[in-house]
Order: sequence, then C-alpha cells, then structure tokens
Amino acid sequence: MNFTGALATASKTMTVSQRNELVMEYLPQVKRTVYRIASHLPSSVEIEDLITAGTIGLIQAIERYDPSRGVKLSTFASFRIRGAVLGELRSRDILSRTNRRKVKELETAITRLEQNLGREPTDEEVSTETGLKIDEIDNIKKVAGLTLISLDEIGYSDSQQRPQLMKFLTDKSDDPQTLTKLKELKSALAASIESLKEKEKLVVSLYYIEELTMREIGDVLDITESRVSQIHSKAIFNLRKKLRKEGLLD
Repeated sequence: MNFTGALATASKTMTVSQRNELVMEYLPQVKRTVYRIASHLPSSVEIEDLITAGTIGLIQAIERYDPSRGVKLSTFASFRIRGAVLGELRSRDILSRTNRRKVKELETAITRLEQNLGREPTDEEVSTETGLKIDEIDNIKKVAGLTLISLDEIGYSDSQQRPQLMKFLTDKSDDPQTLTKLKELKSALAASIESLKEKEKLVVSLYYIEELTMREIGDVLDITESRVSQIHSKAIFNLRKKLRKEGLLD
C-alpha cells in the first residue's frame, strides 16, 4: 500500500497491516525527534524508553488521524510524537513543576540583572545573583530548551484547544480568537529570533528550520557538539525570556 492510499484510508477502517505499514514509514521521524530532544537531557535518561513513548504517540496519531480536518498526517504525527516523549519526561520529573519554576526564577533573575547592568550578565554574575553554581544554571537552561513553546504555557493545554493550534500551524484555522493570539505569538517569536546574536540565530535556524542535529551543526560551524548545545540552550532561554516579557508565556 502506498502513502497516498494510506492517507485515504480512514483510521476506523484501517487494517492492522495498513497501520503497521504507516508506523514503519514514520518510525525514522520518531527516532529523529527523540535524538533531537535527548541532546538536551542528562545521560541517565534511557533513549530506548523515549523511542517507545514516541512510537506509542505515533500509533495514536495514526489511529486518531482525520484527514477531513485539513491537517497533514506528518504534522499531526509530529505533535503526537513530541507530546508523548515530553509526557514521558514529565513522568520522570524532567519537566516537573519544580523545574519549570526554576526556569522562570532564573529568567526573572537574569532580566533583573540586565536592567541593573544595562547589558547581558555573565554566567558568573548570574551565579552570584542566584546562588546557583554555573553547571546548575546550564542544566536549568537545558530544561528551558525542552519547553520553548509549551502548549500549557500559551494557553492551549486542553484537548478542545489543541486542534485549533494545529489548524493554525497549517494555515487552516478559522477561529478569530485563536488566529489573533497565535499570529501575535508567531510575530513575537520571529522578532525575538531576529534579536538574537548571529551565532545563536544561526544555530536556531539550522536546528529548527534545516533540522540538523547538534553534531551536524557542530560540523558546519567547526565547533564541538557540546558548544552547539550551549549556544542552543542560551538562545532558547533568551527567546523564552523575551516571549514572557511580551506577556505571551504564562
């Protein structure tokens, strides 16, 4: 069965064989999503467990996919896969309320220092201000990198509203309130990315638009993978801080 034929098959009438064929087709997307997320995680997290969670998300996407909504299967599956992996991380306390609070507190401290100093503070100055060690600050920034655009934070956390977000991302939303809020977010995010330092902007572009891995970006920029990870974490942290300042993150 080819891809077009699979899409034309409603999930309720899809055979096990057809479903399994789609799962195999999209499995590389699961692995790519997991490895991209894993680049921000401590080594103690088992990759295979995340792949299992992502695969379950993929199967759920295939079974629940409704082509009449005007959303591509690849887009729908991408949300489900990433959501399943992040859900697994939440269950392991990686994305717990405590860690989210730490991210927000660090963002607030850095903003306060920027206002007092009139410039971006160094890690040492942030460490003195917060009482955190530099490696603790780095770890908090990595957590922030996992939640650049959290559906919970921008007010689309329930099952009723998530389809509206997906429709917006595929230019299909016809709900004025949804359209206005998310266009505002999209515009603010674009402006925030533009305000990043050149190397941060380049890393964000290569990672999210070109979809290169951290290692591939390192090869392009001739720097280490760990350095790419540091630049990415800092960029995402700065983006979150700017969006929160705009009132677009809770």
